[in-house]
Amino acid sequence: MANVEVSLKEAMTSIDGALGVALVDYTSGMALGTLGGGKDLDLMVAAAGNTDVIRAKVRTMEMLGLQDDLEDLLITLGTQYHLIRVLRGGSVNGLFLYLVLDKGNSNLAMARHQLRRIEGELEV
Repeated sequence: MANVEVSLKEAMTSIDGALGVALVDYTSGMALGTLGGGKDLDLMVAAAGNTDVIRAKVRTMEMLGLQDDLEDLLITLGTQYHLIRVLRGGSVNGLFLYLVLDKGNSNLAMARHQLRRIEGELEV
C-alpha cells in the first residue's frame, strides 16, 4: 500500500506527459496533496473547481435515475487532458485523483490504466 505522497510521485513519474496531480476530497473541495502544476496550473484552484464538476455529475446521474458508479471524467482542452478518477473503497471513498496531461506527450489509455493501478495501491 502507498501513502498520498508516494502515489502522487508515482503518477508524475510513471505517466507520460503528466503536468500535475492532486488527491482531492470532493465533499470539502480540499486538496489532500498536490504535485506539479505551476503558475499556469494552480492545482488548488483546479481541485476546488473540479469538485463542483463531480458534484454536478453525481446530481445529474441521480436525476436520471442511473444506478451506476462514476469511474472517471475526461475534460479535453486544446493542449491538455484533465482526467478525474473517482476513488472507491474504505479509506479512499469521497476522494478523487485529478491528473493534468500534456495532450501532445501523453497516451490517454495508458494514463487511465496507470491511475487505476495507483488507486488500487493508495491508502489514506
